[in-house]
Amino acid sequence: MSRLKTAFSTIKAIVNSAIESPRCTVDAIKLLPTVVRGLHFSRAGNFPPPPERASSSPTEANPLRAYFDAHTEGPGLWKWLHYFDIYHRHFQKFVGREVHVVEVGIYSGGSLGMWREYFGRGCHIYGVDIAPACMTYKSEGIDVFIGDQSDRSFWKRFRETVPKIDILIDDGGHDPEQQRITLEEMLPHIQPGGVYLCEDMAKSFGMYASGLACNLNAVERSVEVFDAPITPSGFQASVKSVIQYPFVTVIEKHEHNPGLFISRKHGTQWQPY
Repeated sequence: MSRLKTAFSTIKAIVNSAIESPRCTVDAIKLLPTVVRGLHFSRAGNFPPPPERASSSPTEANPLRAYFDAHTEGPGLWKWLHYFDIYHRHFQKFVGREVHVVEVGIYSGGSLGMWREYFGRGCHIYGVDIAPACMTYKSEGIDVFIGDQSDRSFWKRFRETVPKIDILIDDGGHDPEQQRITLEEMLPHIQPGGVYLCEDMAKSFGMYASGLACNLNAVERSVEVFDAPITPSGFQASVKSVIQYPFVTVIEKHEHNPGLFISRKHGTQWQPY
């Protein structure tokens, strides 16, 4: 029964994401058997566990984890522990630079101070929350906006007020529709080289993100014809990668336009296929 529910959720997520475009709907239907097969393999496949982590402290090379472990008083800070490696992997290039960071979901305010400490003096934080009480966390270098992340008109006003964003962290309501609207409204607004990160995502939003990743591999002609340059789509020219971790999706944007995708051959000896 659980597999049937999973398959139904998958179908619903794919159709909902494609419903506005007949072409996308056709592509989604073609991909559905492959998606279901991947779901089955990931559940039924035999995956030997990797070795246990070495006994060294997880905070040694991760200042975010060190900050979290030392934060025993003050504004509440609540994170899954495996998130800290993901943060540091994708955010460390911004440390010490001027960086504009949006965090959706302020809650008790603890993460606002963590980001300020991690990125340094050049960091400006924009916190977004639906609860008016969160205005109390506004301070030097931290602006607070009260609004509903599922309201597209709110994001329009936000973009007009905050013209530059390098990082967006969605730790808001965790509802797939809220996450989808936030991504659609804000991903195009993130600067080249910037990073979008969604936390605590549900399975259906993961399927939506998988649809984005599929378009990174889209070509207009037969995949067998790779000797001619390929002109990237607007999405491929803007988005460098879509990466999924347990409960997290990260989207990185190109710092520079990649130009044509070119396949080249080097060497003189080739198998006579």
